[in-house]
Amino acid sequence: MQPMDTDQAQLVTDNLPLIGYHVSEMLMRVPSHVSRDDLASAGALALVQAARAYDATTGVPFNRYAAIRIKGAMVDELRSMDWVSRGARQRARQVTTVADDLTSELGRTPTREEVAAALGVDASQVEAARGHAATRVLSLEGYDGALADVLPAREIGPEESLLVDERLRYLHAAVETLPERLRTVVEQVFFEDRSVTDIAKDMGVTQSRVSQLRAEAMILLRDGLNTHLDPAQVPAAAAPEGVAQRRREKYFTSIAERAARNVHSVAIAGASLAGAASVPVVHPEAGQSPGLVAVG
Repeated sequence: MQPMDTDQAQLVTDNLPLIGYHVSEMLMRVPSHVSRDDLASAGALALVQAARAYDATTGVPFNRYAAIRIKGAMVDELRSMDWVSRGARQRARQVTTVADDLTSELGRTPTREEVAAALGVDASQVEAARGHAATRVLSLEGYDGALADVLPAREIGPEESLLVDERLRYLHAAVETLPERLRTVVEQVFFEDRSVTDIAKDMGVTQSRVSQLRAEAMILLRDGLNTHLDPAQVPAAAAPEGVAQRRREKYFTSIAERAARNVHSVAIAGASLAGAASVPVVHPEAGQSPGLVAVG
């Protein structure tokens, strides 16, 4: 394989964030056992291949062209994986068959415990089998219409949904409370999908400096989230009494405060909407007292 020229290498460097972005998007739609590293490796190889094959005369922006190649490579990687074992599929079919038989016999949908008793297994095994049976496919056409493919995905239960909501709340708070320059880089790289080159020009710094700021922001975000969600993952401070560590701790505290304010704001908004469902009004007819009428 011929080495890349300078322009191709620059395309790869400027668009590395595409890999992380699309890996994260893909992981939200596939079973939890899928490896981030496997998808990232496939995406990185696709990015390099895209840089080699890119023809600027087509008028197609490289980031869009590369995104299609990256997602296609990830789909190929997912196809090569064995999503659910044959045994798991068989257990899922058994659960479905027994549940259908019990529904006919009882005249209602059987409980998980009733299905487990009929199969002679624990209720947790029934739940796991149903999880495999619920595996379905989602179209990727929702991304940009350029890639028509399907990927397995799984529904999440109420408890997991709450955990996801909590993590998202802390993530929003962590980004919002980043120091200004770090926040600018994170928002433009991951939310606005801008290249390192463009960001560097706007900020009046070098591309390497933008990369340094991005790396610094990622470490700060990671440790900030783990401080509140998984403290065991936070590395010990090299200088616990140092200025840098005090700044980090102040940032971590700000995350909690912002997350708490966000929850409070949502609660107030919900209460306001609930209160707006019925408000006192005076009927236009003379002599009638105020009553409650529905609004909306």
